[in-house]
Amino acid sequence: RSCSFTGFSTVQSRKLAKSLSRSSVRSRMSLKPPKAYNSLQKGAPLWDPKPLQVKKIFEALKKGLNEYLEAHQAELDYLSGRHKDTKRNSRLAFYYDLDKQIRSVERYIRKLEFHISKVEELYEAYCIQCRLRDGATNMKHAFSLCPSTKASRESLVELYKNFQECTEDMCFIEGALEVHLGEFHVKMKGLVGFARLCPGDQYEVFVRLGRQKWRLKGKIETDDSQTWDEEEKIFIPNLHEKFEIKVTELRGLATILVGVVTCDSINFFTTKPQAIIVDITELGTIKLQLEVLW
Repeated sequence: RSCSFTGFSTVQSRKLAKSLSRSSVRSRMSLKPPKAYNSLQKGAPLWDPKPLQVKKIFEALKKGLNEYLEAHQAELDYLSGRHKDTKRNSRLAFYYDLDKQIRSVERYIRKLEFHISKVEELYEAYCIQCRLRDGATNMKHAFSLCPSTKASRESLVELYKNFQECTEDMCFIEGALEVHLGEFHVKMKGLVGFARLCPGDQYEVFVRLGRQKWRLKGKIETDDSQTWDEEEKIFIPNLHEKFEIKVTELRGLATILVGVVTCDSINFFTTKPQAIIVDITELGTIKLQLEVLW
């Protein structure tokens, strides 16, 4: 059994190597890593790809893009109906203004359709590299169980090289996919704490998404309203990072940690603004309310 597998290694592993080489993302797709992702260039340190997380983000992203497409298609149908009625009995200026709106919506729909096709193309390429990487891993494991020969050692070296190339291509595609995730507009809606929030209390909220940070300070006024030094921040979505929110209470020169929570961004890829209320304390006595618009 081991002998037949060793004989298989010298021919089949080279065929696999050639197949993996031909399937390289850089040879199949005319993708260039954007300037924001210099770390994705050839030879740079790699992170560990996370296919399950990428799949979740891809599905949420595609669903959100299709929601936008359906909404604009409905708007186009409505405008087209008005356009026909207006052509028969209305002023010429209003007719041309409506015609401009229709053309604008049509252009936006074409952009959305291209966006969706690009995301699908990237994810399809990602899945191919993921399967090839898994195949190289399985073959490495199989060869490691065989008696060590010159042929098996050469095959292991070749498989390791193919594994590294697939890993690099997956990291490259993850970075290219992040460019298509859009923006999150996060609005501060305030703290909710009932008896825990008293006039004069001051708080600091720190929101982090990967390397992106947002630090803002707020105060509880005498009429129980809240004032914050910032109200909105734009975050660029990240495939692997979650929102991390930390709230501290400011008492003179001292700071008291109220709580730290994490929040996944998968549910934010939708056309409607998402109201988020997270428990900052374990018992939920203080909550933070945000609004996210994608």
